[in-house]
Amino acid sequence: MKRKSMLWLFAMILVLSAFLAACGGDKASDDKSGDSKGDGKATETEDSGPQQGGTLTYALDAVPEGLFSFAFYGIATDAEIIDFFDEGLIKYDENLEPIPNYAEWETEDNQHFTFKFKEGVKWHNGEELTVNDWVFALETLASPDYDGPRYANVETVEGAPEFREGKADSISGLKVIDDYTIEVTFDAPRLNNLTNLWTYPMPAKEFEGIEVKDMSGSDAVRKNPVGVGPFKVEKIVPGESVELVKNEDYWNGDVNLDKIIVRIIDNSATVGALQNGEVDMVAIQPVSGPEVEKLDNVEIVTAPGLSYYYVGFKLGKFDNKQQKIVEENPKYQDVKLRQAMAHAINRQEWIDAFFFGYGKPINKPVPSAHWISADDSEVTGYDYDPEKAKKLLDEAGYKDVDGDGFREDPKGEKFSVKFSHYATGNPTFESRATALTQYWEEVGLKSELEMVEVNLYYDMIEKDDPSIETFFGGWSTGADPDPTPTWASDQIWNYPRYNNPEADELLKKALSVEEIGDDKDKRKQVYAEWQKIVTDDVPMIFIAELDELYAVSDKVGGFTVDVAGTNNPSEWYKKEGK
Repeated sequence: MKRKSMLWLFAMILVLSAFLAACGGDKASDDKSGDSKGDGKATETEDSGPQQGGTLTYALDAVPEGLFSFAFYGIATDAEIIDFFDEGLIKYDENLEPIPNYAEWETEDNQHFTFKFKEGVKWHNGEELTVNDWVFALETLASPDYDGPRYANVETVEGAPEFREGKADSISGLKVIDDYTIEVTFDAPRLNNLTNLWTYPMPAKEFEGIEVKDMSGSDAVRKNPVGVGPFKVEKIVPGESVELVKNEDYWNGDVNLDKIIVRIIDNSATVGALQNGEVDMVAIQPVSGPEVEKLDNVEIVTAPGLSYYYVGFKLGKFDNKQQKIVEENPKYQDVKLRQAMAHAINRQEWIDAFFFGYGKPINKPVPSAHWISADDSEVTGYDYDPEKAKKLLDEAGYKDVDGDGFREDPKGEKFSVKFSHYATGNPTFESRATALTQYWEEVGLKSELEMVEVNLYYDMIEKDDPSIETFFGGWSTGADPDPTPTWASDQIWNYPRYNNPEADELLKKALSVEEIGDDKDKRKQVYAEWQKIVTDDVPMIFIAELDELYAVSDKVGGFTVDVAGTNNPSEWYKKEGK
């Protein structure tokens, strides 16, 4: 069977499975998927205004890892739960500009900041939130024993590196004035010092007596997390549900709902659960979109997404202690090989088959909805062109020398693309991964697919496990436009281990107050130059970008979403008579 026929067969199977789930209302089961969302149309529902009381059932089609702390979480499903019960100092508007939440700030030079906290904000344990909780969080992230990935969000504070290296007992750039006022000094003026800074305090009282190295496994993170948000965690059943109750002392006003129950359901059961009223709200995947659109009791709410899918190449190995790439992996160093593999993929066909049109090809490492995204004319694109792919492979010396239909490497030795994708209960994932390997085989590159259990997958990628050579992944771009945390050569989240000094220098230039000043257009142009270099080098094949897609029951009111995310869940409510 030819590849195109296979693609559409996969698509038909997925549509059928979604249809059966809608009709049968299958029981929910665990699904460890970690996917993004898509696009859809919305329907209108009557709304008589905010109501008090009621329970909302919010579904996740992926099993949380169970790290319920902003400082330690690693996957999006954990973050969805954390957002119900905790908040940071600042938030972002629909233009991705920072605005005060429970703290205000001022600066004259983008190096020295004064933060003033709102008084009377209480943690769920009754303790008052003070600047000391923020200092505690920043020192936790800067500790040499911190096992999370967010040191980059504190390392530019003056004195943080010395604290991390054990040369200082405190971070010199943090000066507490009183319980509600703190001065933060950075090591240099930068345009993104505020937006890159870690702005999520930790409840110091809850972590008393717990060493930093033990925090991520502690009850304060996994069993009894405490925040300052509109809901409080009441009960966690790992792999099944999280129950949250209204925070009567919420600092930001009334909370409409009495309770939110987060249920883990299988992706195949999503449509049925929505139709039967078992679920009030869920961030859905594109495979469910066509069937959800047919439901009379559900509307689909969308917003431009800030995430993208890619195929990454492991180009080197990273030493986290030295904070640098220490060696190269030779297999994919030839840029023509990477370019050929990019040209071999029919991205639009693949998106149509596996995302049902709820997405579009992406040509750069920044989603189109972000203000720093370069125009496609400013970057190097890799349209589907199998003949060009074959020519590039010929030029690079990848030729079929033994007549078996697959190319050997330039030394005449057997060559195979080893491709890894995370494994879950979602049948889409293995099918779409297989389709990508088929594209490469069509231009003569023998390919083998390895599906890796999702809770091991990103840990293996982060630690440069030698079994990972090329890999499927997804990134979400934050409000801070700076790509440094995921692209600079000294960052652990630079998963391909991309190492280009010119690209690194452009990232630094884009943050320079001296170079850029307050000229937003000039900064965007520097980022466009950076995107051009990255697309020339192809450390990743950029595949698809999707909109955020939420299915919302007509029983629910007050829910909105934009490019910055959903509105505060304190504003959500159950409609009267529903």
